[in-house]
Amino acid sequence: MADDDKKDEQELSEDEKLAAEWEAAMEESGDEGEREDEWAAAMAEAGEAEDDVQAAPMEEFETGSEPTKGGGPAPDIDVILDIPVTISMEVGNTEIPIRNLLQLNQGSVIELDRLAGEPLDVLVNGTLIAHGEVVMVNEKFGIRLTDVISPGERIKRLQK
Repeated sequence: MADDDKKDEQELSEDEKLAAEWEAAMEESGDEGEREDEWAAAMAEAGEAEDDVQAAPMEEFETGSEPTKGGGPAPDIDVILDIPVTISMEVGNTEIPIRNLLQLNQGSVIELDRLAGEPLDVLVNGTLIAHGEVVMVNEKFGIRLTDVISPGERIKRLQK
């Protein structure tokens, strides 16, 4: 029984030590009541400043600019016309394990998910915009577009 009383005293003294440490830390950081007073003063000052608020002057728009759906001036498409994009043609694709990829060498054949004669995918920056077939023009490869994806369908595909 005496051992239990000693343990309780040790635990109590450890709790008291911890409480004393917290109290000292709180005193070092400043009085909480003073902080609340500072906040109250700042809030009161902000309330007083609201009485002095004035409306900002509105800009006058040019009479020649036409509004768009958003209400602003019409966008100038010339700004984006010179931005380069990457166009690529995809014959097909497949997934293989890295083990098989490492075993590939000259003459290996990889089966794709497309049939021979199927149209190729035309991608702009990775987004499907059309389908087409391969043509040869002046000894260079090209692609003849056979089906162009509508802008609405392109947006639907981006949202998936």
